[in-house]
Formats: sequence, structure tokens, C-alpha cells
Amino acid sequence: MTEEELLTLRRQLHQIPEPGFEEWKTQELLLETISGMPQDHLTVRTWRSGIFVYVEGTAPEKTIGYRTDMDGLPMQEQTTLSFPSSHEGYMHACGHDMHMTIAVGILSHFAARQPKDNLLFLFQPAEEGPGGALPMLRSQPFQEWKPDEMYALHVAPEYKAGTVAVKPGLLFANTSELFIDLKGQGGHGARPHTANDMVVAASHLVTQLQTIVSRNVNPMDAAVVTVGTISGGAKQNIIAETARLEGTIRALSAGSMKEVKKRIQSLTAGIETGFDCEISIDWGSAYCQVHNDKALTDAFMQFTSEESAMELVECGEAMTGEDFGYFLEELPGVMFWLGVDTPHGLHDARIEPKEEAIARAVSHMTSFLSRK
Repeated sequence: MTEEELLTLRRQLHQIPEPGFEEWKTQELLLETISGMPQDHLTVRTWRSGIFVYVEGTAPEKTIGYRTDMDGLPMQEQTTLSFPSSHEGYMHACGHDMHMTIAVGILSHFAARQPKDNLLFLFQPAEEGPGGALPMLRSQPFQEWKPDEMYALHVAPEYKAGTVAVKPGLLFANTSELFIDLKGQGGHGARPHTANDMVVAASHLVTQLQTIVSRNVNPMDAAVVTVGTISGGAKQNIIAETARLEGTIRALSAGSMKEVKKRIQSLTAGIETGFDCEISIDWGSAYCQVHNDKALTDAFMQFTSEESAMELVECGEAMTGEDFGYFLEELPGVMFWLGVDTPHGLHDARIEPKEEAIARAVSHMTSFLSRK
């Protein structure tokens, strides 16, 4: 595909962001694009709202997997782009439109130029939730075509367009959603002694949750507990019968994640006793860490440094969550950051990644995969 064709595809994808496991328009557009490629050594299968594309090699010694995510986010777009989302309340605020376009560009190259080794392209639904990697990993097509190693990228607003930022070992954190529901006795605002106020209980719990990282996590480790939303009550003169906290947990080690969750359970038990209420906890979607294989990452970094026009940066760990980690629990592989140079961060309604990164990433990865 030409650079112009890639930009057209990216803009089409940007206009149709969809929730996890509901990426039907996205799947249709991708299938239509893939069908226009030479099919001699391609096998295409759908899986739920995702896609597998197997590329048969000329003299395969292994199978190399390349994964992209597909879903959008429930956000109202606030960019200045001339091709904004046409789906009200949804946008590609995490760069998955860029990710898919790059994957299609790489696939197009190898559809026209048969590789030596087998390749498996995974267009994965539901990365933003509830999590498509683990069920896709366990699916029949993946097990049939199981790769020997896996690769993926994620756009990074903070690096200039075309930069590759990566490191061996831990790259992204363990993550978990957090939903806490409190239920007590509601009542009239003029008779507080007859009720158990869940707004007050929730407020106490929020402040207590903020002590976990500062007082229960090893200071040489790193963790985050964020409460993003609080809801409770129905009217200004009614004591709230229920309240709900929604948040996220991040931890660089699996051990710290376990300890944070244990401490949350202890604190909620104390609130239950102190405020005579009932509390339930839902951990929601939980993603394991992204841990890059050292040997494969070293080889990728050496190629990037010596044989590529891309600028290489050895980055640090990030508290970002990514379900690609499930693939890396089972298979050796590498995920890396791709610079897209925008002042607005991931999950920001104003994010406008620089499109010049697309062609550069396609060229970089086709050269790397051709070399292997």
C-alpha cells in the first residue's frame, strides 16, 4: 500500500471507533482492505469481531506473530481533525486507528512479497476492556497457528514522530479496575441519627485508600491507586443509601498488586464496621504486566540502532496497562513505543498523533521482519 492509501485507511478507521467486541464496522473495513491484497499465501479467518491473517512463508523455520488492537474509547472527540469520529460518544483516543493502519501496511508488504518465515497477524478486539487478548490467545486459530514469538507497538505522544522507545524486561505495569459499592440505611437529611450516610462513608474510604501506596507499598517498588469517579445520593436533603467508587490500580510487580488488593479489602472491612454498612468490591478487568524478552528485545534494539532510520530510545517502565502482556506470559516477544509527537496524552479527547509515523513504522517493521 502507498503512504496515501495508508493515510486514507487511518482516517476511515478514525471515524468509526467502536466498543470492545463490537468492532463490526472496523472488522468489515479491514476485511475489505485485506481482500484487495494478493491472496496466494494468505489465509484469513474471523474470530468474534477480530481477525487472524496467516501468511505462509517460503521456507519457514518459525512463525512470527504481530498483534494490533482495534477498539475505541467512550469519549467525545475534541480534536481539530477534518475526519472526526462519526460515532457519538466514541473516539480513537489511544491510537488504535494508527496501530491497525500500521499492521495493515506491514501485512500488505508481505502479501505482495512472500516472507521466508510464517507470519501471523492478529487484529485483536477489546484491548480497552473487557480484554480480548486472553480469549484470543486461547482460541482455536491461535493455537493452530501458534507463533514462536510476538511483536506489537503502542503510540507514544511524548516522543517525536518515528522514534522507537523500548527496553528489555518490564515495560508496562500490572493493572486492575476497581469498583466499590457501599450500601447502608438512607434517610431524611434532618434526621441523620436514623441513617448511615454512604456519602460520608465513601469519603472516608477514599482518603484511606490514598494511604495504601504511601504506607503499605515498599518505597523501592511502585504502585498507583486512583479513584476516578464517586457517585452517591439522589437529592440534597436525602441521606444517601448507596455510593459507588470507580478507579484503577497499577503496580510494577505482581506481589505489590496482590498486597494493594489485600489492603483495600482490609480498609473496606473497617468501613463496613465503622459505618454499619455493606461493601462489595469488583476488580473488573485485570491485566498482567508487559515483560519484554531480553534476547528478542536486544536484537530488535540492535537492528533499530544499526540498520534503521528510526531513532532509538531506551525508555523506563510505565504504569500503562496493556493486555498484550498475556501473550508475553506464554510466548517470548517485544512491545515498543512508537513516537507520534502530540502535546495531548493517551486517552485525551484532543490527541492528534502525527500521521508521518505510520509509513515510518511500516518500513521499520517490514525490514525487521524480513531480516529475521
